[in-house]
Amino acid sequence: MFRTLEISDPRFEQDGLRQITVKTPNLRGRGDITVWLPPNVTGPIPLIILLHGVYGSHWVWPLKAGAHKTTSQLIEERKIKPIALAMPSDGLWGDGSGYLPHNGFAFDRWILDDVPAAVTEATGLAVAGLFIAGLSMGGYGAMRLGAMYPERFRGFGGLSSITDRAQLGLFVEEPIETYRQADPAEESVLALMLKNRDRLPPFRFDCGRNDLLIEYNRALHLSLTEAQITHQYEEFAGGHEWTYWAEHLTDTLLFFDGLP
Repeated sequence: MFRTLEISDPRFEQDGLRQITVKTPNLRGRGDITVWLPPNVTGPIPLIILLHGVYGSHWVWPLKAGAHKTTSQLIEERKIKPIALAMPSDGLWGDGSGYLPHNGFAFDRWILDDVPAAVTEATGLAVAGLFIAGLSMGGYGAMRLGAMYPERFRGFGGLSSITDRAQLGLFVEEPIETYRQADPAEESVLALMLKNRDRLPPFRFDCGRNDLLIEYNRALHLSLTEAQITHQYEEFAGGHEWTYWAEHLTDTLLFFDGLP
């Protein structure tokens, strides 16, 4: 599928983390993915795509939140069944691509199509169901893609999520107009959930009570409740920070594990 694909040498990998770089037309160049597989995988297992926020890249989930260590511990304690993690870059456009198509790049198709295909091609992993989650801008990407392409995912989730394109302006220095979509409804997580309400897979989202995005998350929860769209929403102590995301990734992993 890819013109070029590079994968790290197991002799030099650490903590089970593998590095993949592929060239794709969707990015008009190369994209990076950090992958973690549980040891001794013998059959198909679910793949969870974890999306990072603004300013970050493929390495931040494992190296700032220890996502692979959290996952490994939950598997070892038999709190969740074996899963694999794919942690891609967002395409590295500006302060953040928003995981939206814009400026001639298909940042959404990179996540939807290229990332699962690259993981399968590079590692030989047999994928038994796809999930997606993310933090902040990555929460926006995960919930937007989950709501827009519901048949692609068994479940999705967000931590401290942006819920609409306009909120990207709280974080990025690039003009917010550069992220505009042809259909304004495709910029709003709520609008997409209302549009596809009868097709949505199970989803959850959470936010810290001291987070600058808390009111947007509360508003989304209220609107979904009023629309009678089933979802799980939780609030915890904390702000827009890595300590929060490192701790509450567990809630998302447990939620995914409990889905059929």
